[in-house]
Amino acid sequence: MLFVGDDWAEDHHDIEIVDEKGRRVARRRLPEGLDGVSRLHALIAAAMPAEWAELEEGEAAARVKVGIETERGPWVAALVAAGYEVFAINPMSTARYRERHSTSGAKSDAGDAHVLAEIVRLDRAHHRPVAVDTDNGEAMKLVTRGHQTMIWERTRHVLRLRSALREYFPAALTAFGDLDEPDTLALLAAAPDPDLAARLPKARIAAALKRANRRHIDTRAAEIQAVLRAPALRQPAPVQQAFAVIAAGEVRLIAALNIEVDALGEVVAQHFGRHPDAEIYASQPGLGVILGARVLAEFGDDPHRYADARARKNYAGTSPITRASGTKKIVIARYAKNDRLADALQQWAFGSMRGSSGARAYYDAMRARKIGHQAALRQLANRHVGILHGCLKTRNLYNETTAWRHHNDAAD
Repeated sequence: MLFVGDDWAEDHHDIEIVDEKGRRVARRRLPEGLDGVSRLHALIAAAMPAEWAELEEGEAAARVKVGIETERGPWVAALVAAGYEVFAINPMSTARYRERHSTSGAKSDAGDAHVLAEIVRLDRAHHRPVAVDTDNGEAMKLVTRGHQTMIWERTRHVLRLRSALREYFPAALTAFGDLDEPDTLALLAAAPDPDLAARLPKARIAAALKRANRRHIDTRAAEIQAVLRAPALRQPAPVQQAFAVIAAGEVRLIAALNIEVDALGEVVAQHFGRHPDAEIYASQPGLGVILGARVLAEFGDDPHRYADARARKNYAGTSPITRASGTKKIVIARYAKNDRLADALQQWAFGSMRGSSGARAYYDAMRARKIGHQAALRQLANRHVGILHGCLKTRNLYNETTAWRHHNDAAD
């Protein structure tokens, strides 16, 4: 075999190739892009033993193991497409392995390329190869992450708007509902300060509520108007005007993000609907189109990526870890995890209790043992991940009785 260490930067890659005995065969710095990939292929071809000439092209490429500290980007895609087995090494693992070679603290890009080559030569069994997801799966990951990022950005702007309103216009927080709702945004855009809001006619408030499809419009409009016209403390006029400009800007940003979130949500739904695993994911209690797409995208659709349910749970970060030393032993939550997947699984667990009696009973049992809310949700999510793995493995839809039979039998 040949082992390649690839220490990447924005505009170049430091490459080292070693053989099975750890002897350096080649070392180069290659540019990012098509020219760099072509030169890497040529470098690997020149390093291949003469007896490999009798092998088929795909079989020879499979004997090349590449270690690199990322699993994304066109460079990695080109390596996978060439047939090499690519290992995405966590930078923390690289740093710890570097200390095994040298305790001086010295570091260089070429040295890191050597470390990565040694990792895939000696310890590749302890690292996961880059998953070979389908093109649709990769596209779904991009759009779901973009959709989720926009929602997070909207939340940040809503919090900034709320913070500003508390400083100069607290009546708005009492009068209006959620700050990202269309009627709230319309009224704040029309009257971003207390003086303008106090002069808002009831008809204009009612019109905004009507466009947002609210109920009991007349009653609600009268309530909002009363709150806005009630006497309240005021900031000095220049300060109030400055806050109003800031709030108006946040309102425009939130309104724009609402449009983009909805538009990208439709794209997510389209990708999810075309995926062959969508029906299995959608059958799970608590998973709708958007949340199901997120979970599918973060797990990926490579059927060979997870050897068993435990491997999927470990990747999800729902399974606990044990720290034991001498007579001391503790079990704690796993904090090194995919944060996007963890967020989706927490929402999945919480939502599943409304549609699954088994999930509700499992959560209640955890709470009865004095386990906290978040820890109970994490254990419920861990159970859901195992059930999902079984459904994907057998290609069966979720069945409430089958999913919770083991738990119910144990309870009996």
